[in-house]
Amino acid sequence: MSSVLRLAIQKSGRLNEDSIKLMKECGIEFSNGGGTLKSVASNFPIEFLFLRDDDIPGYVADGVADIGIVGENVSVEKKKKIKDIKKLGFSKCRLSVAVAKSFNYTGTKDLNNMKIATSYPNILSDYLFQNNIKATIHEISGSVEIAPSIGLSDAVCDIVSSGSTLISNGLKEVEVIFRSEAVLIAYPELSKEKTKVLDDLCFRIDSVRNAKNTKYILLNAPNKSLDTIISLLPGVKSPTIMPLAKEGWSSLHSVVNENDFWHVIEKLRAAGAEGILVIPIEKIIK
Repeated sequence: MSSVLRLAIQKSGRLNEDSIKLMKECGIEFSNGGGTLKSVASNFPIEFLFLRDDDIPGYVADGVADIGIVGENVSVEKKKKIKDIKKLGFSKCRLSVAVAKSFNYTGTKDLNNMKIATSYPNILSDYLFQNNIKATIHEISGSVEIAPSIGLSDAVCDIVSSGSTLISNGLKEVEVIFRSEAVLIAYPELSKEKTKVLDDLCFRIDSVRNAKNTKYILLNAPNKSLDTIISLLPGVKSPTIMPLAKEGWSSLHSVVNENDFWHVIEKLRAAGAEGILVIPIEKIIK
């Protein structure tokens, strides 16, 4: 039995670009140009299938593709028998209800008895049920935002990134009903051989993702301040400390989360740290 994983990813668009970038960062070499619908990696046991986003959960559920990278909104909407492996942290968006700008929206009760146009009837139906709202769902595909202006619906429920499309169609976002990002999904009955390859792939993905918001930091500090600085920079396990030629001083190497970076830097300076260097990290192996 072949141990080559078949990975389905979106054939075009932002999710395609982000998925390919992730695979490249994982050190996997393959061709994705020329409108090809299939590609085999040259240095990892994986084959790529380039498909429509909406089709990916079905291909994975049927075992045609072993794994897939798809928007969580699509995965949940399709309700296929697939295994969720991990969220990937990119291609983030939200599924929201929007009404006409002129509508005086005061809360979810205002959605009662409305006609809502959407391409996500299952997610919307679940939301309405959970909030005890009785509304009519009008399922359409594409150009959902135009529905109220042509009299097809009172409101829409659609994917929102920046919100500019809603604004340009005279709508305003009033309820976020689902938050989505790219997810890795898998066929539930993978062979042991393919499961091992998937584990190796996940290890690479985790190593790349662990490094995304982390910086390598080097600094010089007086020895009397080392305990304070170590408490600020615990590192992956603990910092590296090396004595400097200057007596009473040491060089400390560690990592810091970028979200905490400026807050930590000010505390390091206050503790006496000097010559602080900050370097991007490509991967972190834990």
